[in-house]
Amino acid sequence: MKNTVTVKEQVTAGTSRRNFLKISGLSVAATGLLLTGCNNDDDSGSNENRLPGVRNGKFDLGSGDFGVLTYAYALEQLEADFYTRVVNLSNFGTLFNSEERQVLADLYAHEVIHREFFKTALNGALPDPSTQLLPMLEFNYETVNWGSRDSILGTAKTLEDTGVAAYNGAGRLITSGDYLLLAGKIVSVEARHAAAIRSLINPNSADFAGDDIVDANGLDVAKNPSQIITAAGGFITTEFTAQYLP
Repeated sequence: MKNTVTVKEQVTAGTSRRNFLKISGLSVAATGLLLTGCNNDDDSGSNENRLPGVRNGKFDLGSGDFGVLTYAYALEQLEADFYTRVVNLSNFGTLFNSEERQVLADLYAHEVIHREFFKTALNGALPDPSTQLLPMLEFNYETVNWGSRDSILGTAKTLEDTGVAAYNGAGRLITSGDYLLLAGKIVSVEARHAAAIRSLINPNSADFAGDDIVDANGLDVAKNPSQIITAAGGFITTEFTAQYLP
């Protein structure tokens, strides 16, 4: 029988134990940010702030704050879809031990919250979400061996490291203080995800802050959207462009 874990079930299961990150706390933070984000005025009509939408037959992420938020929404769709597939695997209970299942179920719940937050916030903030909201993307995981713990955790590591670098690199492109606060809160959660996955792969090691993700100054790697989209492109089958993002 398919092992389905819903957000509601995960919250219930987590009330009797100490999670590495509280879902309830994240939900409260997201709700507050949603109110400030949707009330923020964005000068999206200027040449420097092109709104998301279809250009030359393909959806383009746009630029400015809405472009960055749409870019983040695309990445959160990918992460949420991946973890949804993981926790719904028929062999989820046999591939992973109890600690690993707890962490993966937590990550699943968080990424779904992130995805739905961006969807709701953009729906409320975009002038015409019927044409300007990024559609639900489709994904390809042909490189993932769903019967292998190592393959699944290795893919999770790639996605989480990519997500942290994406938020770090996009921060400088955000002009709204409210949106920058949002990105800062979410990247802190994503960094915890990355550390948790790395600890599952190599327990009791320093891999959670390895040299491949933390530079000599002790700072996380930051990458431009073009670098991130290239790295994540192998998983995304829906075509879109990012003409106005660096």
